[in-house]
Amino acid sequence: MNFIISGKNIDVTPGLKSAIESKLGRLEKYFAPDTKAVITLSVEKERQKIEVTIPVKGSIIRSEQVSNDMYVSIDLVEEVIERQLRRYKKKLIDKHQAAGDFQQAFLEHDYDQEEDEIKIERVKKFDIKPMYPEDACVQMELLDHNFFVFVNAETGETNVVYKRKGGTYGLIEPET
Repeated sequence: MNFIISGKNIDVTPGLKSAIESKLGRLEKYFAPDTKAVITLSVEKERQKIEVTIPVKGSIIRSEQVSNDMYVSIDLVEEVIERQLRRYKKKLIDKHQAAGDFQQAFLEHDYDQEEDEIKIERVKKFDIKPMYPEDACVQMELLDHNFFVFVNAETGETNVVYKRKGGTYGLIEPET
């Protein structure tokens, strides 16, 4: 794996870099050798945050962990990504998504799926009406949801607005 490590409000010391490469290096058994992992470390007051993004063909594997110690955050993020990989391995194989980005041994290993099985409990159907993103944010607030799906009145495409940390809003649009 190729690690691209950067820091916001923190110097990436050789000790931190070594800890990241050692801990996240354990994930190499899952990925092809040329896979890139983008790691961003940041510090805000007492919050030590690590964000790891691993783009693979067809999807993104991502985790963000926060604690009061960067080394604890590094440990947590490695555990979460490993759990995600085990959970989604079966679906990757079934759909032939990104299989080329993973080690063959990982794809062939039979991990226990019982506790990580995803089950859809409820299906909702609703009429999607064209509206502007700002109106969708208002509707989302009225429904007291964290996201809202709508047809953008300006583009005619399906979009999603969502609440971000810090009370701001985000907009997800399809790539053209």
